[in-house]
Amino acid sequence: MKKRTQLGLTISSVIFAFSSACANAAELEITVTNATKGIYFTPLIVAAHSSDLFMFRTGQSASAELESMAEGGDISGLSTVIGNAGGVVVENPASGILNPGVGTTFTLDSGNLEYLSISAMLLPTNDGFVGLDSWKIPATSGTYKATLNGYDAGTEANDEIAGSMPNPPFITFGSGGTGVETAVTNSVVHVHPGNLGDADSAGGKSDLDSSSHRWLNPVATITIVVK
Repeated sequence: MKKRTQLGLTISSVIFAFSSACANAAELEITVTNATKGIYFTPLIVAAHSSDLFMFRTGQSASAELESMAEGGDISGLSTVIGNAGGVVVENPASGILNPGVGTTFTLDSGNLEYLSISAMLLPTNDGFVGLDSWKIPATSGTYKATLNGYDAGTEANDEIAGSMPNPPFITFGSGGTGVETAVTNSVVHVHPGNLGDADSAGGKSDLDSSSHRWLNPVATITIVVK
C-alpha cells in the first residue's frame, strides 16, 4: 500500500502584504526562525507538493518516515517519499542545527505545486517537531508571515529521560529522572504540550532543565516572500 506523506502549519497569526502584481508562485524566499529560548531544531525538511501529499495530519497516526524524523531528526525517509511523489524538496537549509533565536533564509522553486510544508525535530524532546502542514501557496506576490507550533508524533512516551532522546553535545542533560510519562497517552499526532522539566539535575521526574528546556507554543516564525 502506498503511504501518503505528512508535513505541518499551525498559524497563530498571518500578515498579508500584497503587491499589485500577480505571480505564478514559482519562486519563494523563505525565512524560518527558531523562536524558543533553549530548544534546537534538527535539519529542516521543506517541500512544495500537491494536495494529495502530506507529512503529517493531527488526529492521524504518524507514518514510519515521520516517526524517524520526530524521534531522531532523520529526514531521509520523508525526503524520499516526497521526491518520489513529484514534490520539490529542500533539505537542511540551515546547514545543520538551527539554534534558539536564529533564523535561516533560503529559496525554493515550487513550479506548479500548490502547497508548502516544513518539519524538523525539536531537541530535547522525545518525539516533538515543529511543523507547517500543507500551506496553500498564494498566487499573488507579496510577503506572508505566520507562527508555527510544535507537534507530538504520538509515537513515544514523553518521559523526558536522557536515554530516550538524542544526546547532542550542545545540550546538558540531568540524570536520575523517574520519567514524566511512562506510556504513550495519545498515539496520534497532536499539538505538543511542551516539556515539563524540573530543577533537580540528579533526580526528580525529568532529566531536562525547566529553566531552559521548558517551552510553550508557538516555537517558530516563518516569512514567505512570493516573487
